[in-house]
Amino acid sequence: MTEGTDDVDVPEFVDVAEVRGFLHTPSGPSLGSLALTHGAGGNSDAPLLVATAEAWSARGFTVLRFDLAFRQQKPSGPPHPSKADADRASIDAAVMYLRRLYGGPILLGGHSYGGRQASMLVAEQPELVDGLILMSYPLHPPGKPEKARTAHLPQLRTRTMFVHGTKDLFGSPAELSDAIALVPAHTATIEISGAGHDLSAKKYGVAGLVLERALEFFDAGSWS
Repeated sequence: MTEGTDDVDVPEFVDVAEVRGFLHTPSGPSLGSLALTHGAGGNSDAPLLVATAEAWSARGFTVLRFDLAFRQQKPSGPPHPSKADADRASIDAAVMYLRRLYGGPILLGGHSYGGRQASMLVAEQPELVDGLILMSYPLHPPGKPEKARTAHLPQLRTRTMFVHGTKDLFGSPAELSDAIALVPAHTATIEISGAGHDLSAKKYGVAGLVLERALEFFDAGSWS
């Protein structure tokens, strides 16, 4: 970590094997770690990820906001369904990078597509992380509720927090409630009134809300 001219912590760029992104480290000893990734149309510089990483780092956590495999391969455009395995592999690599760096508790978070792939990976590997934060989980494509993306949720046994806007076209609050009922793990929901799929981090103060609820839900305030 380097210091900026205004004494603001500047994240370290990371590009190692399958991991590419930015590492935020706290000024003191790290309490735990958060691996954080983006949606289908974004990258690790997405405002929601940056705001979340800065908030968690300021509270003593190491945060890696990272690019999924498809974004490492191309600067723009959506992921291809046939390459989803590679995206999940890049999530696994990011978690392992943090585990090697810091052996304490690790949370995994993702926005939209990134959260969906993270949840699918953790459904297969329940011991991979200590908890999940799924922001704007894409329950189905807009206007196509029949194409549900919930088949793996009954296998999800890791403590999971859902963050969802009430105007999200990828799933209504009622649809999210029905989906969460499929999850056998302990869950919590943060409903952002008026927010759409992007959650508009600055407008709604999402990063701060998620941090405070997560510290309690994951008992992260007691990590050391």
